[in-house]
Amino acid sequence: MQRRHFLQIAAGAFAAGAFGAPAFGAASGDAPFTVASFTAARRYAKTRFGRIAYVDRGRGDVVLFLHGFPLNSYQWRGAIDRLQGERRCIAADFMGLGYTEVAPGQSVAPDAQVEMLVALLDHLSVGKVDLVANDSGGAVAQLFVARDPERVRTLLLTTCDAEFDSPPPLVIPVIEAARKGTFATDTFVPQINDKHYARTDKNGIGPFCFTYPDKLADETIDYYFKPLVATPERTKLTNAYAIGLDPNPLAGIEAKLKKCTLPVRIVWGTGDPIFKQESADYLANTFPNARGVRRIEGAKLFFPEEFPEVIVEELRALWRA
Repeated sequence: MQRRHFLQIAAGAFAAGAFGAPAFGAASGDAPFTVASFTAARRYAKTRFGRIAYVDRGRGDVVLFLHGFPLNSYQWRGAIDRLQGERRCIAADFMGLGYTEVAPGQSVAPDAQVEMLVALLDHLSVGKVDLVANDSGGAVAQLFVARDPERVRTLLLTTCDAEFDSPPPLVIPVIEAARKGTFATDTFVPQINDKHYARTDKNGIGPFCFTYPDKLADETIDYYFKPLVATPERTKLTNAYAIGLDPNPLAGIEAKLKKCTLPVRIVWGTGDPIFKQESADYLANTFPNARGVRRIEGAKLFFPEEFPEVIVEELRALWRA
């Protein structure tokens, strides 16, 4: 079945207790986000790209969070919970993912996502941002920095694309299935209908992308996946997002990144089978003001959702520096 294209290899073995108990949205102070409260906090910005879904919490310098594929801004709820008392936290849903309503005929490729984010920030009268990104959001973040480095104060990249590994080999079957129009339906409908499959089967998002798949709640799976196949048009946009990852959106970007002097920190999960481990060092060596690499032993691709305290710790250290 085509759904196997999304998650083609079995999850590797790792020490499940290495990080302590995972904190899915746990916060200090205010009650942590739930699907209901996150939905209630969602806003929409009307732009030429469509109605952009986003969450905007807190005051102060702005932190802009860029989520992974096929997730949405809910991925960052735990970090927002922890930081909203000291920073203004903005997390938008990319076009083609989440709850953003895309304008007819609008591209959802990575370069278009950058333009959308610029429009959103302009709409919100936001100047500079601290940029935080994961997975394909990391590619968008690099394009954003290359386009307008003066608009970024700091950059935190977590497991994501690098120029020499974009798209990574395991994503090629996803793109091929998307071009056939089968990826979105064959991948997400079975996981919506069977949460046990999503959490336990080697082809489900849980074991492949999460360090602790058993902690992935039913409502979280629905919140991520239901909008992706809600209508025939949304299904096409989900496929279009995958198609937009090829050809390499980062081709030729290295020279621009080498001129970028903003502080950069790299945090990488060692349990992720999609992106190469050497990409972390490559990125650290490419940015001239990189502050090193932190590797999270055994962590899978979407570890920023599971370990928001790590993201917050790294951001605070980056800001202090």
